[in-house]
Amino acid sequence: MPAVVISTHAGQELDAVSDAVDDVNVLKAKIWDSQSKFDSTKDKTTFRQYETACDRVKNFYKEQHEKQTVAFNIKARMEFKSRKRARMGIWQAMEMLNTLVDDSDPDTELSQIEHLLQTAEAIRRDGKPEWMQVTGLIHDLGKLLFLFGSEGQWDVVGDTFVVGCAFSDKNIYPDTFASNPDFHDAVYSTQYGIYEPNCGLDNVMVSWGHDEYLYNVVKDQSSLPAEGLAMIRYHSFYPWHREGAYMHLMNEKDHVALEAARAFNPYDLYSKSDEPCDIEKLRPYYEDLIAKFFPSEIDW
Repeated sequence: MPAVVISTHAGQELDAVSDAVDDVNVLKAKIWDSQSKFDSTKDKTTFRQYETACDRVKNFYKEQHEKQTVAFNIKARMEFKSRKRARMGIWQAMEMLNTLVDDSDPDTELSQIEHLLQTAEAIRRDGKPEWMQVTGLIHDLGKLLFLFGSEGQWDVVGDTFVVGCAFSDKNIYPDTFASNPDFHDAVYSTQYGIYEPNCGLDNVMVSWGHDEYLYNVVKDQSSLPAEGLAMIRYHSFYPWHREGAYMHLMNEKDHVALEAARAFNPYDLYSKSDEPCDIEKLRPYYEDLIAKFFPSEIDW
């Protein structure tokens, strides 16, 4: 296999995680879309406070909104199909990802591997099924795009949105889209743009980033169910699953995906303040879990 080349613009390496988490609760009923229990006591107002976020987050979204165009998204999808970036297992990918700091996230400066384990552990504590646990474990592995040579972080992380039609005012910092060339396009600036009413999200370009990349990596290389794939593909699509934008583009299938994304969101978002994880203690459990849904190596 060819060696994996990590771009020199990779994020700084973070300190290793040393504290252990409490033992998981006895497994409860495996109903993946029941209300999450672990976050019931958390102060959710402290999360996603982008209006008071640091300057790097605001600057990030300004750049992202200016550069995520239809032309770029077509090019990014063509480039994805044109080459193989690496061949490796899931845990190896998690370790590689651990060099990235996500500028778009105001809620945490934890390492990426710690966030993945916190998410999976929160899902596990609530007694959710194994496929949802492994979905939580891998959901951010698409951020490897940054290490494989992205144009920046703006085409890897951050909230996603539809390109090819009018930018919704329910997107974060909607005024910054005015500098995007598509904002003034005669077609792209209309309600439906290049799409048809209720055409379905499978026929829509959501802005390219780690969600869409990872979905395309795992959809044919895993046995994850459709709900798990939707959680991966749309977990950053906040204007849709949180704010209710783009409903005019949905078909019947997308309502199941929407329920999945909403069920997953508390574990992605509110687990970030949990106690740090003992990686080596948890590793055997999650390597066994990975093996149930993935081969030993996959193409990236």
